[in-house]
Amino acid sequence: MYIGELSAQSGLSIDTLRYYEKIGLIPDTNRDHGGRRVYQPSIKDWISFLKKLRATGMGVKDMAHYAALRELGPETASQRRQMLEERREIVKDKITELSDCLNLLNYKIDLYKKIEASDSKVNSPLEAGVQTKGILKNDD
Repeated sequence: MYIGELSAQSGLSIDTLRYYEKIGLIPDTNRDHGGRRVYQPSIKDWISFLKKLRATGMGVKDMAHYAALRELGPETASQRRQMLEERREIVKDKITELSDCLNLLNYKIDLYKKIEASDSKVNSPLEAGVQTKGILKNDD
């Protein structure tokens, strides 16, 4: 498959694919007689994995390091596992933070629904005498 098709299927721009190849995230590809890159279908799985790493907030530099370790083979498995375990902890912390944010949003939405349902002319839960203390972990 050519770069345009890979771009369409992966959701990455052609420029991004070329950049990823340049920095070693994507292995060098064969080229046809016209000099066009020809990718193997299996590259889609690797790109999907890279996109997931990026979505976790992993930087391109760390992704390139991971890719370089991958190219070295099974003897780097423990290093790659360690990188993924560290990333997992970061993701778990982010999930906890986002869960706290979601809880606060749900709480506030419910409060505003109560205000809307009342005959009160208050503008906020605090004006209505509703306490928000304790909703967030760091609330005093």
